[in-house]
Amino acid sequence: MIDIFLNRLDVIPILKKNYNKIVMKKESKKSKYMSNTVCDSERVVQLQNKATVLAEKKSFKEAIGTYLSSVFFDKNNVKTYLGLGICYKNSGKIQKAIKALEKAALLEPDNYEIFFNLGQCHLENEVPCKAIKCFIRALQIEPDNPEGIYHLGLAHEACDEPDMAIMIYQKLIECSPSYINAYLRKSELLIKNQQYNNALDLYRKVIKINPNYTQTYFDIGLCLDKLGNQREAKRYYHKFLEARPNDENAHYAMRRVENLKKLPKSQMRLSIV
Repeated sequence: MIDIFLNRLDVIPILKKNYNKIVMKKESKKSKYMSNTVCDSERVVQLQNKATVLAEKKSFKEAIGTYLSSVFFDKNNVKTYLGLGICYKNSGKIQKAIKALEKAALLEPDNYEIFFNLGQCHLENEVPCKAIKCFIRALQIEPDNPEGIYHLGLAHEACDEPDMAIMIYQKLIECSPSYINAYLRKSELLIKNQQYNNALDLYRKVIKINPNYTQTYFDIGLCLDKLGNQREAKRYYHKFLEARPNDENAHYAMRRVENLKKLPKSQMRLSIV
């Protein structure tokens, strides 16, 4: 029994030595894994930065390839999928953009930019109902973002809901009084409803906000023309032609001026509008 016990004592240092080797080997593997993880993380950041620069140069094809390389190192990186989705969108590959952005949305469901771009993709893909849901989600995250509100209005227009769109554009005008596109879109819808006086008021506000927005001269002239104020209409058509002689509406404005010149002065009404 004593011999057996002594033999076991001899074995203990050997077992201890072997145990230490196993522990050291595991620690080495763990250290190596952590080192690789750090290297992969750094590589992802490098690739993302490179892709961002390429995208800024509008080299979307190369940027997409770089983002896809980044996915190899990290399959769950929100920034990668967001950048990839935006590049696909800008390349006209809408279905691929939607797939990438939906992946990003799953990873980070409280990101305004993801849902805004996803909404734009659905709008581009002519699925405005899905676009509305995305823009609403984006605005739940950033309620006062003017681009989000504006695009929600566009989506309702695409859904053939002009009254809702008008309400949204009015809200945007109230929240962001200098956001010109809201005035223009609302005015266009009012003109379709033959509400020329209301549209005229909005176009005049656009000129006050930005006197260099000379395209509005044509719209003011058109509203005045429809309201029967031909003398003032002709004046604004002239202002428009002087400022934008090569505009796509220049031919119509020119013909309308010529026709108004042929009217007898007695028919040239000067209305108070």
